[in-house]
Formats: sequence, structure tokens, C-alpha cells
Amino acid sequence: MNFELDPEHQTLKELVASFVREDLLPLEPALLKREAAGEPWELSADEHARLDTVSKARGLWGLDAPAEMEGLDLPVVAMVGVNEEFGKTITPYELPPDSPNLRMLLTAANDAQRAAYLAPYARGETVSAIAISEPGAGADPSAMSTRAVRDGDDWVLNGRKIWISRAARADWTIVMAVTDKTKVGRPAISAFIVDRNTPGFRVERRIPMIGGISTYEVLLEDCRVPHARLLGQEGQGFAPMQARLSSRRLQMAAWCVGRAQRALDMMCEYAPQRSTFGASLAERQTVQWWIADAATRIHACRLMTYEAAARIDRGDEARSQVSMVKVFATEMAGKVIDHAMQMFGAMGMTKEMPLHQMANEARLMRIYEGPSEVHRWVVARELLGLKR
Repeated sequence: MNFELDPEHQTLKELVASFVREDLLPLEPALLKREAAGEPWELSADEHARLDTVSKARGLWGLDAPAEMEGLDLPVVAMVGVNEEFGKTITPYELPPDSPNLRMLLTAANDAQRAAYLAPYARGETVSAIAISEPGAGADPSAMSTRAVRDGDDWVLNGRKIWISRAARADWTIVMAVTDKTKVGRPAISAFIVDRNTPGFRVERRIPMIGGISTYEVLLEDCRVPHARLLGQEGQGFAPMQARLSSRRLQMAAWCVGRAQRALDMMCEYAPQRSTFGASLAERQTVQWWIADAATRIHACRLMTYEAAARIDRGDEARSQVSMVKVFATEMAGKVIDHAMQMFGAMGMTKEMPLHQMANEARLMRIYEGPSEVHRWVVARELLGLKR
């Protein structure tokens, strides 16, 4: 088994690392200052536009988009390296297009949808969102109540969705809805592409989250969507949705590796410089153990993430492996960052350092895309041979 990236993928990882180092890290002080003053945790329009220009010029757009749509068609393993480097900065910038929604379209879109939605999305020309969770149905899709009812050549959607990232600026949103509740067990769930200005589709409120991040709640009231916007087969939206979620979970795991690696690097740099009671922190056993444990956990998590990604690239079953790494990565990052904050003392508690934002984001990741408890349940049921 090869534990190294292919040379071309390693070169790409280094290119992304230079973009993070030269273009994203320098923006952090200004972001932290604005956040401390109560401003939103986001880039200005000018900052975002400049980063788009620079990243596109470096050839970093469409990394895992299809080659026929001007993408590089990179495997999931290569994207782990890319996302690890992006995890080392708190600057809120992602390369277009968003990989999880891209992969869902690749799995389920028909030829017309590929031309109308996937192609411009792969080129970074549009922004998307996905609406899965509901006020009473988060990690349990069987509790989903948003309905889609066929009416001639249209579908009429009614329901409420919540915890949706980018909903306010998305050009289109993938909405998951129940199309047949008579199914035994999990209801038949279908996916629909809903354009921004579709009547009956309304972004009702912005929900501030910890770390300055926002999600949104969306209301669908007699929202009429043409049958041509049904994504994939009727009643078979669950599998493409799960593929999309697996992609996001591995992306999050790679981000966590990057976050934890940065925290470890900060500890290793600071420990020899800071002295207490006549000895440097580097000489303290507690600090040494924090550093050794962090390095061990990061190494294990990195290998777990690459192994799960390799399974997906081969087309193998990876449900349990993805759940394992989602739990391990998010909890590992939280622990490593917390020890870094403890080592830095009062300075680690300030909003002048990136650690508090790293900690907030690591904490968020233990909830979204499935809380740790649900993923542990998935792994346990698989091992115990229990019916899903």
C-alpha cells in the first residue's frame, strides 16, 4: 500500500500550500480585528474578488470537476491533500466549485441538467446550496416532512428547511423532499434543483452560529418546480445525497488535520521560547506529552482520511470508514487546539490569535454533516450486523 501522494498530486498540494501561505494567512489579522469589533466573519467583496482572480490564475479552480468541463478531474485522494492545506487557515475562502454538491450532480444529473447546472457550476460561475435538515429532522432522514407532490409537468414543494449554508447567495439549491410516504421504513426521498427566484422559495432568516458563521432557514410554500428539475430518479435521492455527505465529511476530516497541524506547529514554535519557573515549556513533561499525543493523533487521522478516500476512488463501500474518520478527526482537532490554547495561557484566550476561531470551527464540525453520536451508531450497527 502506498502512503504517499502521487508526484503530481503532491505538487498540487504544495501549490495550494503556497496560496494559503501567501494569500490567505495574511488576511487573518484583519478578519480577527473585524470579528472582535462585532463585524461578520466574512471577506469583503474586494478581498473575495482578489482571491478569485489569484486562485484562478494559479489553476486552482475546478480541481475535481470533469475534464470536459474545464476541470482537472482529480480523485478524492488528491483533494484530501488540497483540503488539508486549506485547513491551516481560518480565512473563509473555498475554491470553486464546492466539491460535495459537484459530486452529487455528477452522480445524479441528466444530460440537460449537466449542461444547464453542472457545467457552469464546474467552471465556478454559479453558487449552490443544499437543503436537507428540517427543524424536526436533522440526522434522521426518516423524519423528513417536506413534501413534493406531482402536478402535471410540475412538482409542488411544501415544507421548511434549516441549517443551510450559502442559501442567501446561492443561484440554486438542491432541496430534498419526500415524494412517497407510503414506503415501509424510510420514506421515498427525491432531490430537486430549485432556482433562486422560484416563487414560493423564500430564505426566511439568517441564523448566526458560533465562530461568526451563518446558516439559513428556508420556507417552501407551494413552490412549483418543473419535472425537469428532478435530480436523479424519483424516490431515489437518498443514495446521491449520502455520496454528497461522504464527500463533505472527508473534506471536513482533511480540514481538521490541517487545523490540528497548525496548532501543533504553533506549540512547537512557542514551547522553547516561553519559560516558567526557570525552565522552558519545552522541558515540561505535560507539554511534551501534549505535543507527542497531537503528532500521533494527527498522523493517525491523516492515514485514516487517505484510506477512506482511496476506498471511494476505487468504488468500494466506505460508509463505516467515513463515519469513523468524521468522529475521530473532529474530536482530535478539538483536543489538539484546546491544548494549544492552554499552552499559550491568557494569550490563547484572546481574539488576537487564530486559536479561538479554530476551536469554534472544530466544535461546529462535531455537529454538522451528522453529529458524532450518529456516526458512532452507524459504525456500531455495521459491526453488530444490525439492520439499518
